[in-house]
Amino acid sequence: MNTEFFGKTLSGPFTIPSGIVTTATSIIQYFFDHVPQVGVITTKSIGLEPREGNREPIYSQYAPGCFVNAVGLTNPGAQASLELLGALSIPADRFLLTSIFGGSVEEFVAVAKILAPVSDGLELNLSCPHASGYGMAMGQDPDLVKEITAAVKAVVDIPIIPKLTPNTNDIASIAQAAIAGGADGVCAINTAGPGYTSAHGQPVLSNGAGGMSGKGVLPIGLKCVREVAAVTDAPIIACGGVSSADDVRAYLDAGAAVIGVGSSLTGLTTDEIAHYFQTLSNDLDSGTNRAESQVRYDIDMNFRPVTLVKNETVCHDICLLAFDQKINIQAGEFIFLWIPGVGEKPFSALTDDPFSLVVIDVGHFTHALMELTPGTVAYVRGPHGIPAAPAEDATIMAVAGGTGLAAVYQLARDFGNAEVFTGARTAERLYYLDECRRVAKVHVATDDGSAGFHGVVTELLRERLQAMSEQEREKLVFYNCGPQPMVHAAIAVQREFCGAHQIYSAIDYLTKCGVGICGACATPDGLRLCVDGPFLEAQ
Repeated sequence: MNTEFFGKTLSGPFTIPSGIVTTATSIIQYFFDHVPQVGVITTKSIGLEPREGNREPIYSQYAPGCFVNAVGLTNPGAQASLELLGALSIPADRFLLTSIFGGSVEEFVAVAKILAPVSDGLELNLSCPHASGYGMAMGQDPDLVKEITAAVKAVVDIPIIPKLTPNTNDIASIAQAAIAGGADGVCAINTAGPGYTSAHGQPVLSNGAGGMSGKGVLPIGLKCVREVAAVTDAPIIACGGVSSADDVRAYLDAGAAVIGVGSSLTGLTTDEIAHYFQTLSNDLDSGTNRAESQVRYDIDMNFRPVTLVKNETVCHDICLLAFDQKINIQAGEFIFLWIPGVGEKPFSALTDDPFSLVVIDVGHFTHALMELTPGTVAYVRGPHGIPAAPAEDATIMAVAGGTGLAAVYQLARDFGNAEVFTGARTAERLYYLDECRRVAKVHVATDDGSAGFHGVVTELLRERLQAMSEQEREKLVFYNCGPQPMVHAAIAVQREFCGAHQIYSAIDYLTKCGVGICGACATPDGLRLCVDGPFLEAQ
């Protein structure tokens, strides 16, 4: 299905709306290289200055296929984004649509000037419903929409596509104002609302409220696109509630040129997204409606209460938290722990029965966990991620640093025939060794020599691998978990003796939503740790 779009014949008629999945340049490049059905790649919204956004939770499910989000316009800023986007290799049949935002006309213009040279077009975010002073606050005023559009159009020579809010009584007049300001096309719609979700009497999103997306907003999106198409012949990018080929057909009938698919990708691995878009494209060609069967309506983002029974101090910045009940989790999976009003973070469970985890004080949330008292009620969601599945006759070699021991202990316990290599700066930072020794052979290294091998754990690993025969090494499967420098060092040693297909690693990348939507956990090769991992095969 060929789509003509501002001088390009696109490889496919789809885009992924701003802020969803393709938020990091490594993911964008992966989609350019492997998912041709997505002809338009839309970036996350980029502002003039870096912005951290909201603390987690940022994404909440209120019904199957229906979500609210409040990411908070997280972005690295225009100058950093210029360098990142400039490094992309954009195929001739793809279109890079860079989403930008500002708190004033002048900010929009400044960001546009910086990013236009590395973009095929600019999307003007005039519709975000949950960031005070941005987006919807501007996009509901036709005069301001016209002024911003005209000001940006005057300083760039690429297409300008304002993204419109559904939260207005007359989206047609907003579209007319954008076109009068020189817009080359429009995008409709952004998320609706804002809406609110709660769990156990508490607001889930740290922002309190967020934009509503997913299957439930399809009727709103279709209505808005029809109203926009009635007043302009300019190309329309349609977003909102698409999950099936029939939804795509409805938007095309309403007047859309390019179709955005967003929340339906929740929980899908990168391979599954590629297969979904291939099926969606085949559906359009053949008149079928099969793609929706691949949407994960079974995703469970509900929270379950657990009560803290013990907070054991390991050292000044490490503690072990034990709770009152079992959780259902397999080796390699992870959960999120939520403290209402404080936030949530992902953890590997140290044990599942009873549930326990290890905490290192590295920020606001983990600092709060260090001080939890027995009797505190917390909440768990998950498990998320893909369980580990070593071959039955494999010898497991698990290498851990920091909280990484939690990720590999269950591997050794559940699969057996394992050796665990764990390292720390000093002996006081070691934990759970006696339990590990009951299920595996344990090798310990400390930087200062206060326990075990005097040196880094990767040196100890090399010594062990050198002592093994080639036949023994062929049976090995490695699971590395910990900080990025340690994991990379472990992989380098393992590659000296074994093949990449034997090596799986989980690096402590930032993970926010846990279901693959926000892209915060992007790897350098364009995968997302939370859905494609956490243990990823070495490349």
